[in-house]
Amino acid sequence: MPMAEPVPQMLTANRLRDGDVLYWKAGAWVEALKDGEVFAESAPADAALTAAQSFVTGNVVVSAYLFDVRVDENGIHPVEEREIIRAAGPSVREDLGKQASYPPLEGGSKNPEDFSGRGAAQTPNKNPAPKSAAQISTLPQGEGGKDTMDSFDVSI
Repeated sequence: MPMAEPVPQMLTANRLRDGDVLYWKAGAWVEALKDGEVFAESAPADAALTAAQSFVTGNVVVSAYLFDVRVDENGIHPVEEREIIRAAGPSVREDLGKQASYPPLEGGSKNPEDFSGRGAAQTPNKNPAPKSAAQISTLPQGEGGKDTMDSFDVSI
C-alpha cells in the first residue's frame, strides 16, 4: 500500500510575555502566519519542534506544537478552525490587536457590514441605548450614549 503524501505543517506557540500567537521561521519566532515557515516533510517539522523546546524551557513561549496547513497561490491557510481563529487574532473586536492590521482570513470578516455569505447583512445599531445597568457595564468604554448610570432612579 502506498504511503500517504505528507501534509504541510507549521510550528506555533504563544509568547509567554503577552500571549501573542507566534510562528516558527528558521530558528526564531515571527508574529504573522504569512511569515512563518511551512514544512513539507515531517522530519524538518519534528526537528523544528525539538529546537523550539529551548524557547519553552527558557520561558519565552508556551505550548509549542505543529499544525496542518494548506498552501496555494493565495498563501498559507490553516486547516483547522482553531488555527484559523488564532491566526486572525482575538475574536472580540476587529479594530483592536493584530487583526486590525491584516485583512480577514479565510471565512471572511465577522463584521456584519462586510458580510458576503448567506443573505443580506444586518447592520447593528452602532450606539445602542442601554436599558439596564447590566447593559451599561458591558458596553465598551465611552459607548453608553445618553443613558448613563446617573440617569437611573436607584431609590428603594
